Amino acid sequence: MGDETNPMKPIQAVIFDMDGLLLDTERIALDVFLETCDDFGIGDLTPLFMQCIGTNQALGEQILKKGLWGKADYLDFSRQWEAKYHDRTTKEPVPLKEGVWSLLDGLTLLNIPRAVATSTRTGQAMEKLEKVGILKRFDAIIGGDQVLNSKPHPDIYLRAADAVDVGPENCLALEDSENGVRAGVRAGMKVIQIPDLVQPSPALMALGHTVLGSLKDVMEFVFKDVR
Repeated sequence: MGDETNPMKPIQAVIFDMDGLLLDTERIALDVFLETCDDFGIGDLTPLFMQCIGTNQALGEQILKKGLWGKADYLDFSRQWEAKYHDRTTKEPVPLKEGVWSLLDGLTLLNIPRAVATSTRTGQAMEKLEKVGILKRFDAIIGGDQVLNSKPHPDIYLRAADAVDVGPENCLALEDSENGVRAGVRAGMKVIQIPDLVQPSPALMALGHTVLGSLKDVMEFVFKDVR
C-alpha cells in the first residue's frame, strides 16, 4: 500500500511513535484488557480498546470511563488492567517490532537525528526503551505529559521537531495508529504508517500518507538514493 513514487526527500529527522511501532506492546495491552473484561463479566470490548490507542493518559481515561459506564467501575477496572499490563511487561521481555534495529542502524550511519513522540508519559517511555536497549539511539524522548493536547492533535510532533531542531516539513513521522497518523499530518510532516492492530480506513488513506508493511521497508523507501 502507499504511494508508488517516493516523495520523501529531503528528510532531516525521523520521529518515531513507540507502542505498536517500536515496541510490540499493543497486543499485550489488548490481551490483558480482554482478560480484565472477562474478570468483570462484561464481554469483549475490543472496539473500546481500539479507541484508546494513540491517546495520552488523560484522553484515554475519558474514553475508558465513557465506554465502561453502566458496565463496570472505572477505577476498579483500570487498576486491574494496569496491574496485569505491568506484570506482563516487567516480568517478560517486550519484543521489538520487525526492522527496528536495521532502521536505527541505517539512520545512525546517515547521521539523521531521531526522536520518539509517544502518548506514554516520558519517564515510563524512557524505562521501556532502556529495557529493550534502544533508549540511547534517540536524541529526544517526548512523552504525552509534555504536551497539553494528545494525538490526533499535532502538539507532540511539533515539540519533537523542536527538540531535534528540524522544521516539521523536513521530518518523517513513523506511526501505527490512526490518531498518530492524523497528528503527524497536522504537524506538516511526511508520514509513513506501519499498521499494527488496525488497518487504515479509506478515510485515513485519503490523507495521502504512505503505508508500508514493516519498519525494515523504510530505509529502502526513503533513503535508498542517499546511502
